[in-house]
Amino acid sequence: MGTTVGLVGAGRMGMPMVGHLVRKGFSVLVYDIDADKRRGVEACGARWAGSLEALARSCAIVLLCVGYDRDIRALLASDGPLSAAPRDTVIAILSTIHPQSVKELAGQSAPRGHVVVDATVCRGGRAADDGTLLAFVGGPSAAVERLRPVLGAFASDIVHTGDVGTAQVAKAVNNLIMWACLVANHEGLALAQRYGLDVEMLRKSLLTSTAANAPLANWGKQSMAWAEDDMAIVAEMAEESGISLPQAGLVRELCRSLKPRRYRLDEYGT
Repeated sequence: MGTTVGLVGAGRMGMPMVGHLVRKGFSVLVYDIDADKRRGVEACGARWAGSLEALARSCAIVLLCVGYDRDIRALLASDGPLSAAPRDTVIAILSTIHPQSVKELAGQSAPRGHVVVDATVCRGGRAADDGTLLAFVGGPSAAVERLRPVLGAFASDIVHTGDVGTAQVAKAVNNLIMWACLVANHEGLALAQRYGLDVEMLRKSLLTSTAANAPLANWGKQSMAWAEDDMAIVAEMAEESGISLPQAGLVRELCRSLKPRRYRLDEYGT
């Protein structure tokens, strides 16, 4: 294809993306702070970048798939490693961070000729493995169209949500609803168990009813590792916009209490 794609962060979501990009014909250059990821990256057919600066200089499109707001800010700082990227490089933030952070970083990067967009992904690790993620993309239309073939390597659905930062809003709404559903599932199945129902029979039956939801379908397979961070972003957004989200606050507290547990099909209530 002629386009070299850089990917920073070869974790649970990033590593499957590497494989999909290579299979779609892209030249892929990868960097991760964990050098032990190199073997897996090269096994996928991608190249390992010796440094972030080397990756930045070599790629027309850079995907950021790292953990936190602070990590993204460090990468995109005026003296950060990605400042070495040539003009017109599209830098897509796949990580879940605050929408305002993306707007600020896009503004700070513009004088260098870098186009920063947010391209959040939904549907989880299994969809990353299958190449069926949902990608929300916020940014200028021209940049989104440049990015579309790259995202299409691992996302079966791509939605342009509007200006930069809007994809983070869409992802925050997705996460708010997802975690609320997980908490409701936990309480509902706990109630069924206490009344002696076959909860796995009920769970499967509910998936054919108006109670169907993705966390119920993935029960026992979904990590709660990011629940607190996701809901913290929702809480910040609500406070800044002056909107009251009482259920979101309750869900955040419940996620805190449920996080230490391992979700198995035979564990519901306390």
